[in-house]
Amino acid sequence: MIMHSYMRAIGFSEYRDRSELDELFSMIIDQPTEKKIYHLDNGKFFTEIKKEFAKDIGITLRGEMDEDGKFYMEHYYPYAKSYYISTKEETNFMKRVDTEAYTGMCDDVRLGVSLIFYLQNVVDYLNEGKGKEKKGIAWPINLSALSVSGKILLPLEYNEKLTKSNTADIQYRRQLIAEAKKGNQEAIDSLTIDDIDMYAMISRRAKYEDIYTIVETSFTPYGSESDNYTVLGTIMDMDYMVNEMTGEKLVRLLINCNDAILQILINQKDLYGEPAIGRRFKGNIWLQGYIDFSTSTI
Repeated sequence: MIMHSYMRAIGFSEYRDRSELDELFSMIIDQPTEKKIYHLDNGKFFTEIKKEFAKDIGITLRGEMDEDGKFYMEHYYPYAKSYYISTKEETNFMKRVDTEAYTGMCDDVRLGVSLIFYLQNVVDYLNEGKGKEKKGIAWPINLSALSVSGKILLPLEYNEKLTKSNTADIQYRRQLIAEAKKGNQEAIDSLTIDDIDMYAMISRRAKYEDIYTIVETSFTPYGSESDNYTVLGTIMDMDYMVNEMTGEKLVRLLINCNDAILQILINQKDLYGEPAIGRRFKGNIWLQGYIDFSTSTI
């Protein structure tokens, strides 16, 4: 079994060889925090076995369980669960080719890109949500992310008048984007002109200023994986945690990125700089999502 690249984000940076992983997986199977089952047509049971190593932080094993209760693991992943609803949108779910894993995709005008995330609770989706996504349901999505590389940036200085002006501009732009999606040509033309003006402004200011004094927050795809992003956001809240098994210190950040709330977990040794509320976090993340399929909005 290959070591997952984001295991260090939840405090397993020293785990490297196969024997350590096998011992860890055996402990998770014997002492799970939570177990969920979905009955398959072949008489077996698709199973998620979770073990927490700090509050809402742990490892999930996925695989099949036979009628005798023997578990056959197919894959695993580290997770950090968030209780903050980041967005409510119609979501399409896609099964991955290689494993029994799913990604969710939805559009959020605040972020400016299609939002793709790794679904944490697949058994809940199979039991309650599968098929419902075709009925125009807006799911409440709790977004969280793991990071293995991040740094802290200072905030931008704003006065109250400029803040109100920026807020009004952002709201107006979102309305234009919503209209453009409906095919409104005037909105499309206005957005095109705005983008040209913005590009000219950034090109002009970038000659004399650092780019991070011009751009306050950003959310952009990163690398070849569809659920990986580079984010820049303002820290709204934070706390320190400890992996109860390894003793490694973790930092959990709640950031505002283009008015979308994301919870990010990173190993303290991978975070450059001193985090504080009001400062900004910049880093590469693996985006995950948890959906309560028992609640929905049509």
